[in-house]
Amino acid sequence: MLPVKDVIAYIDELLDPSAFDDYGPNGLQVPGAEDVGLVATGVSAGLELFERAAAEGAELLLVHHGLFWEGQPRGLTPALAHRLRILFDAQINLAAYHLPLDAHPEIGNNALLARGLGCEKLEPFAVHRGVAIGMAGRFADPGLPAHELVDRVRALTARDPLHFDFGPERVRRIGIVSGGAARDISQAIAQGFDAFLTGEPTESVMTEAREAAIHFIAAGHYATETFGVRRLGDLLAERFGVRHVFIDVPNPV
Repeated sequence: MLPVKDVIAYIDELLDPSAFDDYGPNGLQVPGAEDVGLVATGVSAGLELFERAAAEGAELLLVHHGLFWEGQPRGLTPALAHRLRILFDAQINLAAYHLPLDAHPEIGNNALLARGLGCEKLEPFAVHRGVAIGMAGRFADPGLPAHELVDRVRALTARDPLHFDFGPERVRRIGIVSGGAARDISQAIAQGFDAFLTGEPTESVMTEAREAAIHFIAAGHYATETFGVRRLGDLLAERFGVRHVFIDVPNPV
């Protein structure tokens, strides 16, 4: 068993959440047991995830999407109160890391997606509130056939992506921003990329992709954001000797 405060301090140092003007609080959101032997990870804070973490006996649950966000009611809704009761009853600590877990150059969602697709020469991409959270990469000359890129995305995310096939036959440069970042296609277009990968589309993005002659690939908000939090859990297991379990609560979006 290890003090939870030591684990959170390590994650905060690793991900540097203070560098981000995020859409919700990063770090420990709900305190629980003082010590941790089992870390559970998942993408989005919700009742099913909490119940399954409690059934596993986790003392610490790490998520990418936490409980509290800008623009939500300040008081507790019945649904939020129900979720919190599960955490309180099981004495589970809940910690969330959003943009820091997208942006990290080693264990971030976008870095892991880029490396998983075989990209080279990675560099930061897609500025959000003053900080780049995405990743840009290159494929070796003469570039990757577009159909092979889609096949790699499908294999990596285990789902059929939405592909607007308006780009060149071979992809040399790609921009990647996991989750709901379709608007960042404008930054990919401005930088002359051949393809842009994110989680989910917006209505306008097909027209933008067609007129700019760029590939747009949406592989699922959930599916593109399983990578970082899962790798973070594995890293804690390697470093501290705690047990780690990733809890998959699939979401088609």
